[in-house]
Amino acid sequence: MAKKLGNLSTRVIVGLIGIPLLVVLSLVGKIPFLILVLAIGLVSYFEFTRMMRNKHSYTNKLIGYLSVAVIIVNEYKPVIDYHLLLLLITVLLLLFELFRNKDSAVSNIGSTLFGIFYIGILSAAIIDLREFYKDSVFTYPQGGYLIISILASIWICDSAAYFIGSAYGKHKLFLRVSPNKSWEGAVAGFVFAVAGMIAAHEFILDFMELKDVIIIGFIVGIFGQIGDLIESLIKRDAHVKDSSSIIPGHGGILDRFDSLLFTAPVVYLYLSLIR
Repeated sequence: MAKKLGNLSTRVIVGLIGIPLLVVLSLVGKIPFLILVLAIGLVSYFEFTRMMRNKHSYTNKLIGYLSVAVIIVNEYKPVIDYHLLLLLITVLLLLFELFRNKDSAVSNIGSTLFGIFYIGILSAAIIDLREFYKDSVFTYPQGGYLIISILASIWICDSAAYFIGSAYGKHKLFLRVSPNKSWEGAVAGFVFAVAGMIAAHEFILDFMELKDVIIIGFIVGIFGQIGDLIESLIKRDAHVKDSSSIIPGHGGILDRFDSLLFTAPVVYLYLSLIR
């Protein structure tokens, strides 16, 4: 009991520090927000490489870290053509692997590229989403409000799925991936994700159409939970409970932002299509 209370206290303290910091950086945008996304991407890639070691797969850390950083920075201030950048990353990785002698070359190359695509490209989409409204006539940081709303909706979705799933869950969602998740919890998470976005529309997303906010809520409720399941699949395959213990009481960076990584590109795609 004392251990559970201590863990809860740690989670609350970290939340009281971390949440205001995320809000401020999302509102400020620009270089501070870029640094935040870089931190999310690079630390997540570090956690990913650690998990791959459990599978005897040795990612190329030099190419991996550089690629994730360059992809994110290039998304903020485009300098290199995207296709050329991915081509250079692939060619360099193949060349570097010639001079490495660490178990399976195919496994090493595959895990490195997967990590770059999964974490680097999806992290870069967070930048795209934050900057989507930068040309708007509005004077306040709409992109920052959208990021905050999506993060809040994800947290509400996770909490609803956990508590309602724990209390009423009877039908397993993906037993092979996450034995504790249920369809009842997933449906509750979806409903509360949409409700959270509707509430955000009333307070800070009034510059958006209600129908668009509701659709974003649908995206969060579906793809946010898919992102969590995908990370659970990777962790289960690597035989770890958390991606790391870097955030006291909360696990790793990838644990905290897996849903945002999967949600951001889909929301950005939707907004790009309707503009």
